[in-house]
Amino acid sequence: MVEHRTVTVGELRLHTAEEGEGPLVLLLHGFPECWYNWRHQFTPLAGAGYRVVAPDQRGYARSDRPAAVEEYTILHLVGDVIGLIHALGARQAVVVGHDLGSMVAWSTALMRPDVIRGVVGLSVPPPQRGPVPPLQAMRERFGGQFYWNYFQTPGVADAELAKDPHATFRRVMYGLSGDIPHSDPPVEPLVPPGKGFLDLFEDPEELPGWLTEADIDTLATEFTEAGFTSALNWYRNFDRNWQLTAPWDGAQYRMPGRYLTGDRDLVYGFPGMDQRIPALPTLHPTVGPAHILPGCGHWIAEERPGEVNAALLDFLGTLNS
Repeated sequence: MVEHRTVTVGELRLHTAEEGEGPLVLLLHGFPECWYNWRHQFTPLAGAGYRVVAPDQRGYARSDRPAAVEEYTILHLVGDVIGLIHALGARQAVVVGHDLGSMVAWSTALMRPDVIRGVVGLSVPPPQRGPVPPLQAMRERFGGQFYWNYFQTPGVADAELAKDPHATFRRVMYGLSGDIPHSDPPVEPLVPPGKGFLDLFEDPEELPGWLTEADIDTLATEFTEAGFTSALNWYRNFDRNWQLTAPWDGAQYRMPGRYLTGDRDLVYGFPGMDQRIPALPTLHPTVGPAHILPGCGHWIAEERPGEVNAALLDFLGTLNS
């Protein structure tokens, strides 16, 4: 059974959901997610002999939400993970991340290889530093319409997403899934002038089989009080993170890793991914080739829990052998 509690990490209070005993496995959610998005992973991993902990990360759901934008840099987020591992009484952990949680997982593994004994990223591959800051690069490529850039203006996306959290999650969960009508090439996530992020997605008449109205209600409830500003602040630090992570440019992972994605994930279609993902075995030999799930969209752990859990257990088994 999943147990909930609050863990103090430095000056921050993080809500955690936990099940099982054994070696520590941290599950780090992405945007706009929380502990609940790992609901299908708790029992299978705990049943296999692992202590599974999924925090609401800084700024999300039931965890603390610092006011300043500058308190959401990648160094803050990595510090939270390391602090949480120690607060849970562990010396080391395996970190598994999805979406922006993958960014945190990969970065934590690079920055603290003494603490992270294995790393898995879902959707977002290991970071690769570009020649210019990422927000600048997307602004120049897409005329400021890429959704990362839309998220930068204080108060705009915040209000749009918070207006009706239930509708927000219905649109985003369905719209980024592998169940939407297929287009080739994939539609770029561009927000035209005068439009909003949610205008990119339809409100489905019927949810796909892996997602229920109860799931939508739970996610909406988790964000009704928290809102979306603190979560959006992660995006508002992308260029700052580019500056802060310069010392790790070209660094490789010292521990085993694994990368899983769906071929219908919007991140899979981002500019440069067609070269970056096939190059993973060369760029990061301990991570090796990508595991690509055909027909799967962005919410890989929820759309394909059986396959993801099998891959996670296989990976964890290699660390114990």
